[in-house]
Amino acid sequence: MRGRFITLEGGEGAGKSTQAKLLAEALTARGLAVLRTREPGGAPGAEVLRDLLLGGKVPWSPAAETLLHFAARAEHVERTIRPALEAGMWVVCDRFYDSTMAYQGYGLGADRATIAALTGLVGAHPDLTIVLDVSEDVAVARQLKRGMDADRYERLDAFFHRRVRQGFREIAAAAPERCVVVGADGAAPEVNAAIMATLARVLDVPDGA
Repeated sequence: MRGRFITLEGGEGAGKSTQAKLLAEALTARGLAVLRTREPGGAPGAEVLRDLLLGGKVPWSPAAETLLHFAARAEHVERTIRPALEAGMWVVCDRFYDSTMAYQGYGLGADRATIAALTGLVGAHPDLTIVLDVSEDVAVARQLKRGMDADRYERLDAFFHRRVRQGFREIAAAAPERCVVVGADGAAPEVNAAIMATLARVLDVPDGA
């Protein structure tokens, strides 16, 4: 029996990694086999491309950057996501193709029609996408609190991040059958509760332990 594929999306400081971890733990506690993964990355070759994309050593053009993300995604789907789904596992992924549309398409101005066409060739599509929407001041505060070296996307200016946030909102509005926007300004347990309530409503996952 095929598993379910859940993606978490949102801009910097939205808490995707934290919520992916909490979601995977909650699903595991309900007796489900769960794989937690991320993008860019999630497979050996894709992790190599992640370093190239996030390191900031090469000033990629938006078109080249888009293609690199999809190359990493192709490896991720082939080596990690599809085998897990076929084995009946639930896959929780921190970012997927909506991030490419939001970051490269809306944020950097890459051709959105090209991104949409490549998205159709991915070979795996989420059953549910949770879009974590965080206000600008909260996002900035969280990034400062994190205290780690910023990657190249985190270092881009506020105008870029506003375009990305708007991109995610438009993506969610255009695909209401798949995407649910969850406010992410609150504390992690509060956001997790909202996510679990969404899963109970959309995928029939009990929202209690």
